[in-house]
Amino acid sequence: MAQATVTVKDLVDNTRLTIVAGHDYLNRVITTADISRPGLEMTGYFTYYAPERVQLLGITETSFSDRMSHDELLMVYRKMASKQTPAFVVSTNLPIADELKQAAEEAQIPILNTRLTSSQILSNMTYYLGGELAPRQSVHGVLIDVHGLGVLITGDAGIGKTESALELIQQGKARLVADDRVDIHQEDEQRLIGQPSEVLRNLMEVRGVGIIDVQQVYGAVSVRSHASIMLNIHLSNGKIGEENFDRLGNEDDTLDILGVKIKKMVVPVTPGRNTASVIDAATVKFRTQNMGYDALETLEKRMSAAIQVNEKEDEEAKKHD
Repeated sequence: MAQATVTVKDLVDNTRLTIVAGHDYLNRVITTADISRPGLEMTGYFTYYAPERVQLLGITETSFSDRMSHDELLMVYRKMASKQTPAFVVSTNLPIADELKQAAEEAQIPILNTRLTSSQILSNMTYYLGGELAPRQSVHGVLIDVHGLGVLITGDAGIGKTESALELIQQGKARLVADDRVDIHQEDEQRLIGQPSEVLRNLMEVRGVGIIDVQQVYGAVSVRSHASIMLNIHLSNGKIGEENFDRLGNEDDTLDILGVKIKKMVVPVTPGRNTASVIDAATVKFRTQNMGYDALETLEKRMSAAIQVNEKEDEEAKKHD
C-alpha cells in the first residue's frame, strides 16, 4: 500500500488556482486533504492550529483582518506561516494583504488565489487532494467498464483474464481501464476507484500476440481513465459441479480492498466455456439485483409454489383412496 505525494504545483495544475506570489516555492509538499479556514487564528488563538494544511482565506477572514493593525496582522500571519504550511489560498479574487505577502515571502510559502468562492474552491481542493492522497493498493488483475459498471477481473495466472476482457471490448460491451496492474484508492467509505499505472495506460498484454494499444486499435470509446469498482469476478481453475463451486452462486461472497467490501463472484473456467459471456451475464445479473430483481428469489418462489401444488394434489389423491 502506497501514498502519493502532492506538491503545490500539482494543486495549481489540477484546480482553478492562479499563482500570486512564491513561484519558486511550488515544490512544497501537501500531506493532507484537510483544508484549514483560520478563523480563530485571526484572533490570535493558535492552540489547535493545523500548520500542515493548506490555509484558505475568504471574505470572513479578510474582512476581520481589516479591523486589525499592521503589527497585529503581521504577527498573526507570521504565526500561520509555519515551515509545514504548504500554501495560502485567497478566494473570490479578494485583495492580498501586504502583511500576508511579507509573512509568506519570509517563510517561502506561495500565495494562490481564485475567482471561485471559498466553498467552491474548498470543494475542488478537497476532491482533488482526497483522491491523490488516499491510501492506494495495487491489485493484479484487469479492470473494465461493462455496461457502466467497474468490474475487477482477478484469477489464477494464465487463466484468461486479459483475453476475456479483450473479447468484451471487441464486442463493444466493455471499455478497458487497466490491464495486469490496477491501482486502487478509496474515494469515500463505500467507493473504490481503479485506474491504470501511467506506464500501462491503454495497453494490454495478450499471450502469444504481445502488447496492443487498445485505444489505437479499437478507438477512443474503448478505454476509460478510471472507474468505480462495483464487482469482482474471480476466475478459477476447476470443474463445474465440484464441491468448491456453488452452482447457484454464493450471494454473500465479498472482496475486501482498503476496508471496502465489494461483491465477489467466483467463476470456474473450463475448456469450451465462453468466459467472456459468463462475465457479461454476471454483470447484468449484478445490475438487475441492484434494481431490485433477483432471479434466484424468483426460482425459490416458483419452487415453493410447485411444492405446494404437489402437496395439495397428494392430499386429494389420498382422500380418493
